[in-house]
Amino acid sequence: MKLIIQIPCLNEEKTLPVTLEDLPKKIEGIDKIETLIIDDGSTDDTIRVAKECGVDHIVDFTGRKGLASAFRAGLDKCIEFGADIIVNTDGDNQYSGGDIEKLVRPILDKKAEMVVGCRDMATIKHFSFVKKILQSFGSYIVRKFSGTAISDTTSGFRAFSREAALKINVFSSYTYTLETIIQAGRKNIHIVPVDIRTNEKLRESRLIKSSFKYVITSSINILRIYLVYEPLKSFLTLGIFISIPGIILVVRFLHAHFTKAQGGHVQSLIIASVFLIVSFSVIMMGLMGDIMAGNRKLSEDILYRLRKYDKKQA
Repeated sequence: MKLIIQIPCLNEEKTLPVTLEDLPKKIEGIDKIETLIIDDGSTDDTIRVAKECGVDHIVDFTGRKGLASAFRAGLDKCIEFGADIIVNTDGDNQYSGGDIEKLVRPILDKKAEMVVGCRDMATIKHFSFVKKILQSFGSYIVRKFSGTAISDTTSGFRAFSREAALKINVFSSYTYTLETIIQAGRKNIHIVPVDIRTNEKLRESRLIKSSFKYVITSSINILRIYLVYEPLKSFLTLGIFISIPGIILVVRFLHAHFTKAQGGHVQSLIIASVFLIVSFSVIMMGLMGDIMAGNRKLSEDILYRLRKYDKKQA
């Protein structure tokens, strides 16, 4: 049983040695532990430091591609290198390496395919009150969308079985944390949370520079992902909502017409027609989206089979 711990990095020459030193050297049930660094176009000596620290595998991007791309490339390489379990952690030593055993244990015991390490937000001193509220509310929204029970959906400390990693497809260019949980819920990948510890902050977050910007970007990503997986439900709900004023105006027109009331009848009918046409168009968009979602599921299934076959051949 091989475990590969992947660490996306961007200018982590100072924090990477601490992170690597904190990783476990032995876990019961794991025969081999390897490390993999995905360098997202660092301009410092991250690569040199990684080599000096004895990192087993290095993926070196020629330019910055973003956290989501680094995560996705890491999963692909871990699968290519024969990982049975993949753990993702951060290069700033935010998460306690000693908790990696807690992450992989449910997978080893066949009780989960994906495990997310959940932080106790109330005890993290360097998180502001506003950030804690936003993180909690965002996690609540993702839980509702995904049908999962993950309390800390922005945590990057997580473990994947080989099968789960083969099924995960990250489309976002911003971050992978929310999307992978929603995908796990929608693809029936058995996902469970475990409580984890955090270390003292070594540097400021590079992903969340502004809470407002993070909320807007995350909200757009959640909505986009949900529309990908539930287009008919989403557009049907919106279409029905838009049709309500149109129906009310049609009823008003019919009432005025049959009671011989004077004034405003034609205007009501024209405005009602606009609402109903828009509503019909939105519902048609939902139907088209549902057909596209069906094709996407078939494409993802084909991709999963191809990836699985390719790794077996390798």
